[in-house]
Amino acid sequence: MKQRKIPLRKCTGCQEMKSKKELIRIVRNDEGEFSLDTTGKKPGRGAYICPNSECLMKAQKSKGLERSFKAAVPKEVYEQLLTELSGEENE
Repeated sequence: MKQRKIPLRKCTGCQEMKSKKELIRIVRNDEGEFSLDTTGKKPGRGAYICPNSECLMKAQKSKGLERSFKAAVPKEVYEQLLTELSGEENE
């Protein structure tokens, strides 16, 4: 049986390559709105991040998301993502 290739993506926070399933996708749609994409199917430009708040902080500090989206990411977006991530960590 042929082994299927596991898609790898780089976390914008820690810069580590991990399987797509381990990471959370952050999407910017055509209107410029940012959101967490847990399904990985939302339309728009995507960037990946580990499902923990430390990586989000690192990405904010190193401007990893800004580079991925080639656009400025407002502070409110980071705060929203942080609350959504911390909600997922507690589950």
